[in-house]
Amino acid sequence: MTGATSGIGLATALLLARQGRRVIGTARSQDKADALVRTARDQGLVLDTVVMDLIDPVSCRKAAGRVAELTDGGPDALVANAGIPLTGAITDVSEDRIREVMEVNVVGTLRMCGLVLPAMRERGRGRIVTVSSAAARIPSPMNGWYSASKHALSAATHSLRMEMRRYGVQVVLVEPGTVATPFWDRAQEDLSALATGEADSEVHDRAASLFSRIQRSAGGPQPVARTIARALRVRRPRRRYTVGVDAHLGTALQCAAPLWCSDHVKSRLFALHTPAGTAPAAAPIGQTSGSSNAPQAQHRT
Repeated sequence: MTGATSGIGLATALLLARQGRRVIGTARSQDKADALVRTARDQGLVLDTVVMDLIDPVSCRKAAGRVAELTDGGPDALVANAGIPLTGAITDVSEDRIREVMEVNVVGTLRMCGLVLPAMRERGRGRIVTVSSAAARIPSPMNGWYSASKHALSAATHSLRMEMRRYGVQVVLVEPGTVATPFWDRAQEDLSALATGEADSEVHDRAASLFSRIQRSAGGPQPVARTIARALRVRRPRRRYTVGVDAHLGTALQCAAPLWCSDHVKSRLFALHTPAGTAPAAAPIGQTSGSSNAPQAQHRT
């Protein structure tokens, strides 16, 4: 299980160990791995750990090799849970952070799938559960890059499921709604790190307030952990599990409502509406309004 040291990953690792499964959880550092082992021991549980940085291909290959040694050839199942948030307007966040979230949430996650699949294909059985997010189907302002990364993961999971079926490997997608985890603390840190002008301050303040309310009202990760455990246990798992009333309701409304209606509601929530008559006319790409001939400076985020 990747990302086993906090949030959904921690809850799932402990639940699976409690159910008698042998669990190998990944951690980004030895300190976090040791903390995971102590947490399990305090509850009378035993699990193994492997230190791995999902961004580093060498680290991933070493971790997969160690897991193969511990499992005598490779695991029966992979829960690809590790993921990180990225909060901020699409054009505000740095390219380094964009690459990080895409590497962790998409590339690194699928890399781990690719590393465990050869043994599963050879055995003719195995199961992969990828943990995406309802945000993959419900994009919102100030969360675009995270939604994009999870949308990509969901799409890739659906493709992988069809590709692996003939080998006896089952691939399952889990899409949780809002869950009270350290995710929201990291999201708030992202917002605080972004320098904002006067025009953006209200949007950032509104986003911070919304995220804070979500964190206070969201339930814990146990329902998601139980869903993942069920997806691993049943003979014929669903192709996709959506977890949480907000996730079910949000995805249904997103599909049913016209885009203009969805845009209107979300823009109001994030204070993105401009009073009528004050919005400048859109300029052609590569040219700012009010300066048709002068060369424009290029800005990088």
